[in-house]
Amino acid sequence: MVPHLVTALSGPINELEQRILDATPVIERWFRLEWMEHTPPLYCAVDIRNAGFKLAPVDTDLFPRGWHNLSDDVLPLAVQAGQAAIEKICPEARNLLIVPASGKPSSFYLASLARLEQIFRMAGLNVRFGSIDPAVKRSVTHKLPDGEDLVFEPALRSRCRLGLKHFDPCTILLNDDLPSGAPGILEDLNEQYLLPPLQAGWSVRRMSRHFRCYEEVSKRFGKLIGIDPWLIHPLFAHCERMDVRKPEGLDCLRENVNAVLLKLRRKYKEYGITEKPFVVLKPDNGSRGMGVMALRDAAELTTASGKLVKALGQLAPGGDVIIQEGVLTHERLHDTVAEPVVYSIDRYVVGGFYRMHADAGAADNLSAPGARYVPLAFDGRNHLPHAGAKPGASAPNRFYMYGVIARVALVAASYELEATDPELVEA
Repeated sequence: MVPHLVTALSGPINELEQRILDATPVIERWFRLEWMEHTPPLYCAVDIRNAGFKLAPVDTDLFPRGWHNLSDDVLPLAVQAGQAAIEKICPEARNLLIVPASGKPSSFYLASLARLEQIFRMAGLNVRFGSIDPAVKRSVTHKLPDGEDLVFEPALRSRCRLGLKHFDPCTILLNDDLPSGAPGILEDLNEQYLLPPLQAGWSVRRMSRHFRCYEEVSKRFGKLIGIDPWLIHPLFAHCERMDVRKPEGLDCLRENVNAVLLKLRRKYKEYGITEKPFVVLKPDNGSRGMGVMALRDAAELTTASGKLVKALGQLAPGGDVIIQEGVLTHERLHDTVAEPVVYSIDRYVVGGFYRMHADAGAADNLSAPGARYVPLAFDGRNHLPHAGAKPGASAPNRFYMYGVIARVALVAASYELEATDPELVEA
């Protein structure tokens, strides 16, 4: 299950792996202390890229939709993590309402929701789906390939609570990233827990804010284990309130692309890396793999301006763009480019999968049509590090390293949500 790392530059990753393994007691204590002060998101998925010379997250999803891609073997881990999360949030909970994304669900999304329902049902909760889509005016039954049914019921709002007819939940699990903003039906729920909170939606959330938090956390983590934070952190910049169709919009992009590339060239020279650095442009308010464009030179902005407008078409005039260091992936499964995606519930890593794309290269975005998914071997044996194993040769150690980086991103996400919490900001 471990991909063959086809790169001559695997030394730094093996050194990073050894540093993490040697510092395991220090790292785990550090995480425990962080969770004493900060609350992790209820669930999270982190896309990680292994370039051979560095290992870094490139996206942190607070509304993960790939639960069906996890191995059946990790279900007990997910159930235990779900139990721990619910006990902490609402110990007396009996009912959980899952709010799915609005619109027509794909078969893949339905499969993900079915797995999510299974996890929390096995955690001891009554689970039902309450849709806030105005088009859902009565119960809708969706057939799954295995013959099971998934029923969406229209959510009902009382003065301070959201529920269904004869179903009053303690906690509401939101699985809609709310790109158009929070509907009134979800606001002012003073007597229920809505998780993730409304500020986690992309109408408020920004990738640049998350990676500022991640930069802060990675510096402290790097100091903790004695590494250059760049080895686990992608450099970035961003342009605010810009229109890529106007010259001044391109000027902002050009300036920031050049600035990030200059920093990257210095880092590549410092580490003797012969690859050519590149950056990736993404909508700052989330992309789900869309509107992504890679550049190796700022001059490409002029020659590809029409393509740029199309690629970043999700951005309305006045939108923001993040310019993120492009991190190669030199991981392979069956000779296909792959990247690990790590899933967590509360503070616990519960599994993950490799995202693969047969038509993609090491610098390409793999979250695109044609992607395939293979479960990561996170199980009882592969979840914990094996002391004494040679770096690069042990599946558990490699997976543990993925989990550590994913949890560093999880800490950053907790900082990010605190920074945008209306109650904390007002205080």
